Amino acid sequence: MEFFDKFKIWVLYICLISQLGLGFYLPGSYPHKYGIGDKLSVKVNSLTSIDTEMPFSYYSLPFCKPLDGVKDSAENLGELLMGDRIENSPYTFRMYTNETQIFLCKTSPLSANEFKILKKRIDEMYQVNLILDNLPAIRYTKKDGFLLRWTGYPVGIKIQDHYYLFNHLKFTVLVHKYEETNVASVMGTGDAAEVIPTLNKPGSDVPGYMVVGFEVIPCSFQHNAESLKNLKMYGKYPSAIECDPGAVAMGVREGEPVAFSYEVTFVESDIKWPSRWDAYLKMEGAKVHWFSILNSLMVITFLAGIVLVIFLRTVRRDLTRYEELDKEAQAQMNEELSGWKLVVGDVFRAPSNPSLLCVMVGNGVQILGMAVVTILFAALGFMSPASRGTLVTGMLFFYMILGIAAGYVAVRLWRTIGCGNTKGWVSVSWKAACFFPGIAFLILTTLNFLLWNSHSTGAIPFSLFVILILLWFCISVPLTLVGGYFGAKASHIEYPVRTNQIPREIPPQKYPSWLLVLGAGTLPFGTLFIELFFIMSSIWMGRVYYVFGFLFVVLILLVVVCAEVSLVLTYMHICVEDWKWWWKSFFASGSVAIYIFLYFINYLIFDLKSLSGPVSATLYLGYSLFMVLAIMLATGTVGFLSSFWFVHYLFSSVKLD
Repeated sequence: MEFFDKFKIWVLYICLISQLGLGFYLPGSYPHKYGIGDKLSVKVNSLTSIDTEMPFSYYSLPFCKPLDGVKDSAENLGELLMGDRIENSPYTFRMYTNETQIFLCKTSPLSANEFKILKKRIDEMYQVNLILDNLPAIRYTKKDGFLLRWTGYPVGIKIQDHYYLFNHLKFTVLVHKYEETNVASVMGTGDAAEVIPTLNKPGSDVPGYMVVGFEVIPCSFQHNAESLKNLKMYGKYPSAIECDPGAVAMGVREGEPVAFSYEVTFVESDIKWPSRWDAYLKMEGAKVHWFSILNSLMVITFLAGIVLVIFLRTVRRDLTRYEELDKEAQAQMNEELSGWKLVVGDVFRAPSNPSLLCVMVGNGVQILGMAVVTILFAALGFMSPASRGTLVTGMLFFYMILGIAAGYVAVRLWRTIGCGNTKGWVSVSWKAACFFPGIAFLILTTLNFLLWNSHSTGAIPFSLFVILILLWFCISVPLTLVGGYFGAKASHIEYPVRTNQIPREIPPQKYPSWLLVLGAGTLPFGTLFIELFFIMSSIWMGRVYYVFGFLFVVLILLVVVCAEVSLVLTYMHICVEDWKWWWKSFFASGSVAIYIFLYFINYLIFDLKSLSGPVSATLYLGYSLFMVLAIMLATGTVGFLSSFWFVHYLFSSVKLD
């Protein structure tokens, strides 16, 4: 009884904590209260472009710098890997204080190198990314009667061989009155609320505001040289500045300085704190996204159901017909075996390169587990776009922790293939710990040299390289070895039938079996290709991906379809007396990676038409190869494990000896 009493208390605590959690905004940081006149500081992120996919530092161009110098903001591992370099900027506001004609600075005359780089960045359509209170600056444009949303603003524009710089920014900061959170409003109302004390904090009576929107309009304005002579930073420009986004005036010329200015307007908005990211998440094409995903899910679910029903009926009818015979008929039938019953003595014969298969299956379990847990946490809001870098950081964390699963599955499968022999389990564990990370490290190092040579902020710093290697060998490898130790201690899976000493000859086939294996990836690809478009747009086109709930459903559906496809092909192979099903079951579902890579090539040619230069194309193909390898291991593992379970179940259901 004491145990149950403690259990009830813990349940009560958990329920209380979960109820209190409803009063907070889960995706992102907590609301920040600003009093009227409080300082607001704008931060800058890396310059980005869909033309090159190589980020560069904001201060690589001749922009104004803060009076107290450039300082890096705190960054997590995910931000560094994604190429984000968040720094302070000279743009500062005072809460709810409108200001106009603020002079920022005048640069020294542009050198030949600065002029060349500035023109190149304008040609390559680089965007300036500003951040206020964790909100990226958003820009609205109209095209064909539709309102388009963009994050950031272009560095400049080229018109008839002349280059113009956007040197005046018109900011609009949307604010909402700060709403004090108290326990009474969360836990109850009415008479009960009188008993529950509210949380009074010092200064809670002072009116405050929260930032719920950050908009920018870039303009090209030609300042008067005489008016700039005696102006200092944050001084008042003597004449009115007309900000017309449809006109350009500030031409970029070698040997001439550039002046920068800005203005800011505060607008009280009805947008509440939890909804302030809606403007970024509701990018164009959202309706198409939802309807397309729903249509894809319905079609693939229907097809998967048909395959599953037909498959189960075929196998069950075969088994039922055999089990209904009496012993004499079974003995006579055993003498006239046909189809899959003929390979009873070879179906569990060890495959070629068994250690490689065990390592790939172990890595596949690790990658698939990481994907499931990460997407689930993202769907629950713990890794929202409001928290930059948390998605990549979470993926790395879960991947390292799941090294235990990789080692356990790889070694236990190794012992099963070896009929319980534990010899070589340490070697298999080491290979499982180094196979996929080693290939990934080789690809990323090669791409990193290209980024280093281009002076891009997307290049991983050497210190971060050291950290990644330490995480690999100090956390991931030991955990994989621990998993391998438990796999060596666990009992291996017993085969239901004996394996003959002499392998049976496989009869000639009417068609190459590998052709069918490669073609099997089309059905799993059908579950992915629509969602894949939005994922690729998020990675390469700078759009925000947020429908992780749909992605989780698609992932589960993909696992089901991969398992079904591999089961069907394995059954077809053993029915034609082809007992070499191990690798074929892996690649039957893993072949979806081929079609995904072809889709990546198609996306590069037809969607990223503006991707310029061999370096950008190499980066794209390198990252695509990395993703395709991970997908192949994950989907191939699903197919192999489901086929292994099916073959084991099939031959243990009937007595053929």
